[in-house]
Amino acid sequence: MKQQPLSVIYEDDQLLIADKPSGLTVIPERFNTTKPCLQSILQEKYGKLWVVHRIDRETTGLVCFARNEEAHKNLSKQFETREVRKFYKVIVSGRLEGTEGEIDSPIMERPHKLGTMMVHPKGKEALTLFSLEEQFRSCALLNVEIKTGRTHQIRVHFAAVGHPLLVDSIYGQHEAFYLSSIKKKYKQSDPEEKPIISRLTLHAYELELNHPVTGKRMKFTSPLPHDMEALLKVLRKYDV
Repeated sequence: MKQQPLSVIYEDDQLLIADKPSGLTVIPERFNTTKPCLQSILQEKYGKLWVVHRIDRETTGLVCFARNEEAHKNLSKQFETREVRKFYKVIVSGRLEGTEGEIDSPIMERPHKLGTMMVHPKGKEALTLFSLEEQFRSCALLNVEIKTGRTHQIRVHFAAVGHPLLVDSIYGQHEAFYLSSIKKKYKQSDPEEKPIISRLTLHAYELELNHPVTGKRMKFTSPLPHDMEALLKVLRKYDV
């Protein structure tokens, strides 16, 4: 398997911030531990790394690793006590009624479909804040901050309120997004239309945390990846 180019946003002797591409898990897969993951690829260059948090395989953006046990303990505590702020760019389906809001709904694993989640009164507390950045005819670009870190939180929360991610094969309705779905009088030149994007429309674009040794507040950002930029370009032209 050809390794995708990885971008390291920041690194010192305590922590490392990487910009993860789509299609790569953060840690080894449960049933295929030999398959490359973000942690294993980075460890080839930087040595042992401790995982502090994770994002989904198809999600792009910022991931934090610790470089020693003490830093791992400190950073993990920051995530647990919500000192870390996590922001995402998300493209969801439909038109929003307002320009900002919050989703405060507990989340638990689906009892008959392990590995997937659902909103349920017996679940763990989950809070998502959002604001509208751009509204299109059929979808919207949102800025999202999650105050908790539940599995699939953003995907589950927006699906629960009727605005699933534009592309999400589990909680949404589409596995990919095609130009023909919004362009009037679309003429197909190729035998098979290629999708504009065929993965989650979700990007972890900003991370704020305290340095585990100095305590200094640090902010890291990741620009939108090419596939999401291409999608927005198409939406701005044909879906207004």
